Amino acid sequence: MSANILMPALSPTMEKGNLAKWLKKEGDVIKSGDILAEIETDKATMEVEAIDEGILAKIFVADGTSDVPVNQLLAIIASEGEDPKVIAASGGAVSAPAPAAIAATVSAPSAAPVSAVPASAGHSNENSGSRVFASPLARRIAKDAGIDLVNVKGSGPHGRVVAADVETAKVSGAAKSAAPVSVPAKTANASAGTSASSGVSDDMVRKMFEAGSFEDVPHDGMRKTIARRLSEAKSTIPHFYLSADINLDALMKLRGEVNKSAPMIDGKPAYKVSVNDFVIKALALALTRVPEANVSWTENAMLKHKHADVGVAVSIPGGLITPIIRKAELKSISAISIEMKDMAGRAKARKLKPEEYQGGTTAVSNLGMFGVKDFAAIVNPPHASILAVGAGEPRAVVKDGVLAIATVMTVTVSTDHRAVDGALAAELMAAFKQLIENPMSMLV
Repeated sequence: MSANILMPALSPTMEKGNLAKWLKKEGDVIKSGDILAEIETDKATMEVEAIDEGILAKIFVADGTSDVPVNQLLAIIASEGEDPKVIAASGGAVSAPAPAAIAATVSAPSAAPVSAVPASAGHSNENSGSRVFASPLARRIAKDAGIDLVNVKGSGPHGRVVAADVETAKVSGAAKSAAPVSVPAKTANASAGTSASSGVSDDMVRKMFEAGSFEDVPHDGMRKTIARRLSEAKSTIPHFYLSADINLDALMKLRGEVNKSAPMIDGKPAYKVSVNDFVIKALALALTRVPEANVSWTENAMLKHKHADVGVAVSIPGGLITPIIRKAELKSISAISIEMKDMAGRAKARKLKPEEYQGGTTAVSNLGMFGVKDFAAIVNPPHASILAVGAGEPRAVVKDGVLAIATVMTVTVSTDHRAVDGALAAELMAAFKQLIENPMSMLV
């Protein structure tokens, strides 16, 4: 039986992807495990791997196509004994209810096949008693705006309601409200061309500037995702901030000794630890000392984590990504350093696997290398905290009643006050400060 190749959902929040290029062409013999195409998401470039075997009968989405909805038909594979021309002419209709014959992977076929939405389970807007198929984002926007999805016509695969459909319904006022709500919608009105930051339309913004004095740089998927997630985080999470100045003298001395003792491999040190590596380890250990702060907030329960999975913000072209050091409290600082360098390199090449940047229990954002003294970062759920790290610099301090010079950095912890209140945040900060100022305790 022929098999449809559909746009896979490479992450729980993915709604669209870009088909970068096909690695196979129509008429090619396909074997299980063959890499068919490359898909670009907002965070990474993934490979589409064939599960079924046969002939690539027809490609429906060309190289370089952007914003292809999840579950849209990309191509169709004719199985043994089938006429590829007949299958191609069918447009995939002969096997619409079948699962897509693909798996998403970066370096190994680890993901499960992505199933298509059965045609028989499509969206019906005429029958208010029917089930409505909609994306999670569309449901959230509809709930915030008080829109009944039954009255929204879906433009996604098999009539699925996507975010743009709800936005259009908001503008037209055609959709009947299920119930009034007081929470404003938090997603930009893309169809009406409004600005998420100000609510002012694109045209109004352009009229504020002289014609020809600017150029349009369209938002890519990463920038849109960053804008949406951080807008939601800032507007829904009650942030609480605590700052502390931390003496780095002992840490800088120990760091030098650790790097000097690194074994040589092929004429190069096996590792070179940074201050940030110590910060990651210290934050992980601090969370184990204050386990009540190692949590994630949900509406029904607090998720208390058994390990400290520390995300580290990495700047990449067009935005940022947060690879995660899993079980950081159990790893040596040299191991953290090696892992972090590897993931940062692959992050900039957009080669991270989704499981390497999704989740985590907390995060570190370090702008010290840019000379920034102090700042406050935005908590990114499911994290309940994020540590903003400033530059270490010589400052005047008082030691035993005497003025002296020390290397000091300012750190600020931002917390989700629903999960980590002020006293608990202060406990966490005290544990972190004690570890950084007495760094030898992190090595034993």
